[in-house]
Amino acid sequence: MANRLGNRSADIIIRHGMIVRMLKLRMLNAIAPAYFYAATAVTFVLHFFLFIPTIFQTQNVTLSPIMLLHITVLLFFMLNALGNYSMTIWFPAESANENIIPVCSPDCPDRVDAHYLLNGRHFCKLCKKVILKRDHHCFFTGNCIGNRNMRYFIMFSIYTSCTCLYSLVLGVAYLTVEYSISFENPLTFLTLLPLSTGYFFLGAISGLQFFLVIMLYVWLGIGLVSAGFCCQQVLLVARGQTWCQLQKGQLVESRGTWRSNLRDVFGSRWVLGLFLPVQTVETTPGNWHSYHDHKHD
Repeated sequence: MANRLGNRSADIIIRHGMIVRMLKLRMLNAIAPAYFYAATAVTFVLHFFLFIPTIFQTQNVTLSPIMLLHITVLLFFMLNALGNYSMTIWFPAESANENIIPVCSPDCPDRVDAHYLLNGRHFCKLCKKVILKRDHHCFFTGNCIGNRNMRYFIMFSIYTSCTCLYSLVLGVAYLTVEYSISFENPLTFLTLLPLSTGYFFLGAISGLQFFLVIMLYVWLGIGLVSAGFCCQQVLLVARGQTWCQLQKGQLVESRGTWRSNLRDVFGSRWVLGLFLPVQTVETTPGNWHSYHDHKHD
């Protein structure tokens, strides 16, 4: 009797922990896209209405060639980031032919795992869908990354990194021009945020200057994280492996050379996809199973 009560109490605690964890993940699933849209809007406003007009202003010239160049480069980066972000959402990796919700078996080593292996597929509790060749769940896009949208996610990471690092350079230039802050000393960037925080609460600097300093660190952080994501995903794709498989320690049979693996993800028109957020991979929602079997025949 005591053992039964103990097991029941343990089950209640596990279920409670699972519910709390899922609530946190669902909140993150809603907050992350809002954060991305807000950061994008702030970046756009700061650059086109503050940074570029101030840094590259020329007397008697409203729009100089150098301003046009920087506007073009920034628009190219941002439109590609937003375009591939949208493509990642519009082409989900879910299976159109499977709606089975798996039940965790008693011998499952991790009852609160976010996905379950189902004949080469995975079930995502957040998406509540069976995902084809699942890599991971991206909170910024609010869906899973898999066979249909991996190429768009990688390009989204590349252009997000480019946008943020480019914004960082222009932000540093603006602070140098407008507030005479020198970044020649490498320690300047390490001490800028703590010093600016103290000066702001003492009333020595304006709220705008303090906000711009914070944005420098936001751009640096997002830029480096996005670049890291991109490098990781490209390496996994070249090996024909997913992050989900790597975490579970699943060995992947040889699927050809790294070139063929990259071509499977980026498609035959991969050059076009490097510069435009267009569909370059002809993949239908339910066809990965036959493709996977064909690769291993």
